[in-house]
Amino acid sequence: IGVFTGYSSLCVALALPSNGHIVACDVSEEYTAIARRYWELAGVAHKISLQLGPAINTLDKLIAEGQAGTFDFVFIDADKENYEAYFERSLQLVRNGGLIVIDNVLWSGRVADPKVQDESTLAIRNFNDKLRNDPRITLSVVPIGDGLTLALKRRWATLMQPDEQN
Repeated sequence: IGVFTGYSSLCVALALPSNGHIVACDVSEEYTAIARRYWELAGVAHKISLQLGPAINTLDKLIAEGQAGTFDFVFIDADKENYEAYFERSLQLVRNGGLIVIDNVLWSGRVADPKVQDESTLAIRNFNDKLRNDPRITLSVVPIGDGLTLALKRRWATLMQPDEQN
């Protein structure tokens, strides 16, 4: 979720087995044109289905098409204000035991500074707080780069809504 110039999707595509497939979501035709060129040059374009448009719409469509529980891995690196919505849909799409990786969760340390109150920082801060208490996942935050969260969907996880967890 979030392609930009395709670096992350290219790395994953290169590691996939021959029958592996990526659904890549982004809204920018300009930047994904760069990604497509790199995918072609690397010989992995056939493994990647690019969905141009709001990722929430793509994720909802995948769920409606019966693909819940069929994904092994989801990578989220897009507009921070929608991280929670992306995560909830990703949790439906990923199989029990599957992994959701979320980028930029430390936001250059801004999430730890209570004086920083911009919209993206608040969204990430609130998202991190919700994940910390989510019983559907096993959580690890890796403090490299801008911070990565690894959220492993528990094998017994249910798809109850977060407000039903307590």
